[in-house]
Amino acid sequence: MEIKVLAEDTSNSPAFRREHGLSLYIETKGSKILFDMGASDLFLENAKKLNVNIKDIDLAVISHGHYDHGGGLKVFLNENNKAKVYVNHKAFGNHYSKKSERVAYIGLDKNLENHDRIVLTDGVFPINPDLLLFSWVTGNELLSSCNNSLFAEERNGIAEDEFAHEQNLIIIEGDKVILIAGCAHRGIVNIVKSSVYLKNKQPDFVFGGFHLYNYGEGISEDPSVVTQVGEFLKGTGSIYYTGHCTGNESFGLLKKILGDRIQYLSTGSVVEI
Repeated sequence: MEIKVLAEDTSNSPAFRREHGLSLYIETKGSKILFDMGASDLFLENAKKLNVNIKDIDLAVISHGHYDHGGGLKVFLNENNKAKVYVNHKAFGNHYSKKSERVAYIGLDKNLENHDRIVLTDGVFPINPDLLLFSWVTGNELLSSCNNSLFAEERNGIAEDEFAHEQNLIIIEGDKVILIAGCAHRGIVNIVKSSVYLKNKQPDFVFGGFHLYNYGEGISEDPSVVTQVGEFLKGTGSIYYTGHCTGNESFGLLKKILGDRIQYLSTGSVVEI
């Protein structure tokens, strides 16, 4: 199994441009997967540099309804003419970020919701025997305060986002369980616990952002919270690869706790399992 980072906030080489967003190419024994599409068409540019042919992608997943994970959707649908794109049924709702008194729309392109290759998901959603999507993570342990500036439009108006539109991917590869998260807005602790509940096994590897940095305010999560998250992750025995919304300060603290069991994912990174 191979994972290539097509878009992320940092870059491991001047050869790769970066952006605030996330896009992962995942090649398993049975599938070529695009997990998230970044904020723009940058994923396509970097895919070519990493010898990934987007036309060959078998299926795609958008983790949640924010532009920095699904902004490249139109480009993907134009470039690839076969893959279905799995999106939570609430992901095309109205999502906002608030900084001071400024409110900005950060959602997906609603014009694409009814595209014939969009598959709307909910709850526990098997794609095939080796790929499982799940949303509605119900635990509330160690939720990041970095969610506080993120909102969604509900029936009664705009309220703090509960991230019912966020979904995660479990991949079974041989005897290994791999968990892929986009931003872990529902909390990486709760997401890992949900994965264990679904597969009755700790994930061997976990990839994704942990949302321990608030981009709107430029503030990292409280170190005491990050420490508790790190201690939990250390106790799982899993190997972690993170980046994007985890933030440099929080990653540094997690690195002190987990050591070699956590690595940073930059644009251009390639991980083989």
